[in-house]
Formats: sequence, C-alpha cells, structure tokens
Amino acid sequence: MANLKDIRDRIKSVKSIQKVTKAMKMVAAAKMRKAQERMEQARPYSNSLDEIIHHLLPDIDRNMLPLLEIRKVKRKAYLVVCADRGLAGAFNSNLLKVAQREIDAFGKDNVDLFCIGKKSRDHFTYRNYNIIESHIDFWAEMDFDNAMMIGRSIIDHFINGSVDEIHVVYNYFVNVAQQEIKSEILLPLTYDSSDSKGLDRLYEPSKEALVNTLIPRHLNVQMWKYLLESYASEQAARMLSMENATSNAQDMIKDLTLQFNKARQAAITTEMLEIVGGAEALG
Repeated sequence: MANLKDIRDRIKSVKSIQKVTKAMKMVAAAKMRKAQERMEQARPYSNSLDEIIHHLLPDIDRNMLPLLEIRKVKRKAYLVVCADRGLAGAFNSNLLKVAQREIDAFGKDNVDLFCIGKKSRDHFTYRNYNIIESHIDFWAEMDFDNAMMIGRSIIDHFINGSVDEIHVVYNYFVNVAQQEIKSEILLPLTYDSSDSKGLDRLYEPSKEALVNTLIPRHLNVQMWKYLLESYASEQAARMLSMENATSNAQDMIKDLTLQFNKARQAAITTEMLEIVGGAEALG
C-alpha cells in the first residue's frame, strides 16, 4: 500500500487537474454559446439560398457556368474541417477516420487535400497524403473573409480542371450533446429535379442571370457554414469532455481519500499494537 505522503500528493495533483478541466469547461461553454448564435443566424440564409438554387438548376443549361460542369470523376479533392487543438473527446479522431476511409476507398494517389485545422494537417502529413493547402490558427478571429479566402482556392482548383469533384467532411452541430459527421459534395452542384416538381415560381431577372449571381455567393456561404458548424461542434465536444474529466477527477479524489483514510488507520493501529507490545514486554 502506498504511504500517506504519496497518497496526499496524488490527491493534491488530481485537485489541481480538476481546477484546470473545470476552467476549460467554462471557457468552452462561453465560446460555444457565441459560436452557436452565429451558426443559427447563418443557417436560415444558407438554407434559403440552397433551396432557390435547387429550384433553378433543373431549368438551365449547365454548360453556361464551369461550376456546374459534371465530369467523369477521375480525381477528387477533399476539404477536411478539423480543429487546431485536442482535449475535445473523439471530435477530431472520428472525423479523420471517416475522411481517411473515404479517401482510401477512392485511392489516396487520386485525391488532393485541403486541410483546415492543425489536427487535420498533421494527420495527413504524417501519412504522406497529397496536401494542396492547409489553414490553421484563424479560429479565434474567424470571419466571413476567411471563408471566402479558403473557398476561392478550392473553387479555382475545380475550375482549372485539377479535380473533377470536391467533397467536404465536417462536423454538423445537432445539439450540445450531439455532433454529426457529414460528407457532402460541394462541386459540381447537383440536385434531384424530382424534388422541385409541383413548385411554380416566377423569377426576375432570368433564371440564368440569377444562377450566375447566386452560385458564387452560395459557395462562399457554404464555406462559412462549414466553419461555423465545425467550430460550434468543437466547443460543445470540448465542454462535454472537460465536464466528464472534472467528474472523473472528483471520483478519483473520493477513492484516494478513502485509500488515504485506510492507510492512516492502518498506521495508527500498527503504532498502537507496537505500544501495547512494548508495554507488555516491559511488564
């Protein structure tokens, strides 16, 4: 059994760690509330824009815009949206497993990677994947310009014919306790025409003019959505992870305190037996 000093030091150490995890939980909760507000403000606009384009695409000639060109898929690009930091449970690892599985299924030599977050960049760099760009250390000052900058290079990669399809793997914020990993095709834009049947809308100006105007904006909004969803999901995952760590630390403190009391009682009992034994020997 460990001596009293060792147990006391362990209790002190666990209490110190518990203070850190509790503080990190509070910080993550504050960041999550702000991120959730921004995300919920962006969702209606993103969904409405998506719905309009969904309705327009079946009625126009796809050759009018390079972003709509459907090609035989020989090479793909993947945008993998992770975090810069860990301590968020399985937030990063689960997403990276999904992304790597999809990439390996298609063939890693036929895939270009755009990595967002240090965890994504480090994971694929270590495994020698073909990384075209990586973006890190911008989450604290994240704004719409970041999304436009990232989106511009990815869109150019598709337009110049380097790849035939672009996928995005990111965490979708369902609620505080649940984040869902999603893999979506960003380009080319494709919709099922049967979904828009029965809708009768009039557009002014023409549908072609609207598509030319809305699609670049739509892609920027989609990139912004991916960043917002991922950041809110990261903070929610970190908050829950730190809450569990704080709770586990409290359980460890209870167990160590019980162990300390048992060790102290054993030491007292041993001393009393020695005193009684010495007294009897003198008698």
